[in-house]
Amino acid sequence: MTQAMEDVARKDPACKMEKLISELARCLVDSPETVSVEAVPDGDGTILRLKVAPSDLGKVIGRQGRTARSLRTILSAASMKLKHRFSLDISEELQGTNLDERIE
Repeated sequence: MTQAMEDVARKDPACKMEKLISELARCLVDSPETVSVEAVPDGDGTILRLKVAPSDLGKVIGRQGRTARSLRTILSAASMKLKHRFSLDISEELQGTNLDERIE
């Protein structure tokens, strides 16, 4: 990576949050290679879309949503420091398409 690209990555809060959520999710799942995070600008904030394998969806959500709530709490705390609002959407990756595309 060139120096200019590294500088942009350091200054872009969405890039930092993508890396944070991606690393946390990779530690939780059995198939870390299937984890992907996409940042989607949304008005005054950014939506982070976390996609995992269908078999790992329960591990990321947790019992009664506790793990997902914890991920969102960490994201919220980091968001305050960066002064930018982030939200987290969790979906499963289905053989090249995600669940959202299949439903529509």
